[in-house]
Amino acid sequence: MKYYPISLDLKDKRCVVVGGGGVAERKVKSLIACGAVVRVISPNITRGLSKLKSGNKIVHLRRGYRRDDLKGAFLVFGATSSGDLNSRIATDAKKERTLVNIVDSPAKCDFIVPASINRGNLTISISTSGASPALARFLRQRLEKDYGSEYGKFLKIMERLRHEVLKKVQDKTNRKRIFEEMVKSDAVRLIKMGDEKGAVKRLRLMTETKG
Repeated sequence: MKYYPISLDLKDKRCVVVGGGGVAERKVKSLIACGAVVRVISPNITRGLSKLKSGNKIVHLRRGYRRDDLKGAFLVFGATSSGDLNSRIATDAKKERTLVNIVDSPAKCDFIVPASINRGNLTISISTSGASPALARFLRQRLEKDYGSEYGKFLKIMERLRHEVLKKVQDKTNRKRIFEEMVKSDAVRLIKMGDEKGAVKRLRLMTETKG
């Protein structure tokens, strides 16, 4: 199976997670981080999910799963310990024409969730199309060492300066050259060394000399 890579906008979209264990908790936290409206269906939930419920971060229905739970859902996650129930969730989701992910069952999934690294607005995803999750985790661990928090800080700076360049530089070819040179600069190294102001100064100078 070859999967199509895509990044989804989940802000204010309903995502249903069936299950209340550790795996479900990890799914829920990642969905919340993307602004999704999360509904959890499970008779019992972890302490972490209980905290999210108390903080009004999720809606929790303390009962078993029903097909109607999928009505209006943008995404559905089946994360229960019952293979039969997970299969039922997958079947119901397809009938509802809703994308579904069944944990540890790629054959029942419309999509799989890749191993990923998050550094602010930077997301690096690794997928083996379900062939070897272990390899995906291994590669993620290696990349985590190479791409630290300095990249998230760099992106914040770039986001701000990008707007300045778009206003200041009219020529598209020149703008492209500026952005490429900024990315290739030593700004990330300066940020990693703790000199964020120096990085900003270096990048802004590049925009001024290329106007």
